[in-house]
Amino acid sequence: MQNQPVRVIAVTSGKGGVGKTNVSVNLSVALARQGKRVVLMDADLGLGNVDVLLGLKSLKNLSHVLAGTATLDEILLAGPEGVGILPASSGIKHMAELSPTENTGLIHAFGTLTYPVDVMMVDTAAGIADSVVRFAQAANDVLVVVCDEPASITDAYAMIKVLSRDHGVQRFQVVANMVRDAGEGRRLFEKLNSAATRFLDVTLIHLGSVPFDDYLRRAIQRQQPVLQAFGSARSSRAFIDMATQIGRWP
Repeated sequence: MQNQPVRVIAVTSGKGGVGKTNVSVNLSVALARQGKRVVLMDADLGLGNVDVLLGLKSLKNLSHVLAGTATLDEILLAGPEGVGILPASSGIKHMAELSPTENTGLIHAFGTLTYPVDVMMVDTAAGIADSVVRFAQAANDVLVVVCDEPASITDAYAMIKVLSRDHGVQRFQVVANMVRDAGEGRRLFEKLNSAATRFLDVTLIHLGSVPFDDYLRRAIQRQQPVLQAFGSARSSRAFIDMATQIGRWP
């Protein structure tokens, strides 16, 4: 791929419906604005929707790469702010049920991408499917998106437990999403952190909180990142702040 190392960030969540893909998209755009060369991979392999969220049309996707009928460079789409998008398939059952060998092969395929990359953002499927585990293991950093619902917190804890106990992932960056304000986001993080640090050998870090403002909803309807549609919104500022934190990671 290139000589300099690529920072791979796997964005995960214990359950669906917590805004994980929207976080992946807007963090990618925020990092690109900081001068990073970013590729966002839609790793929800059977139910991909990053391209839909951005209003992009993809003729080929990761299922074609796996079948050997396309390369990563051939499926790469031009996204907002210069972010490269690697789209997944949608509605293809086999892609949601890849074997461990197929998942590993897909990860190894990224060594063939000639597009220059500083940060690879991997938007995984929700939950703890085999593909999620393998992408999390392969990543430099694992980011967990959680919202203030009992099921979201419980499922996020379960995912952290599986990744740490069974697969050796010990550090997790946490994004509190769809909260009223930073205070609520901090309380949500502490709720998850207190359980995780009490029962598991892990380190959780609060990367930031994203308030659910009306601008975020309107941006989704426009099929645009909120950073582009409403740059001064509270949610936009939250993504900029988190990207700044990521830029300081060692």
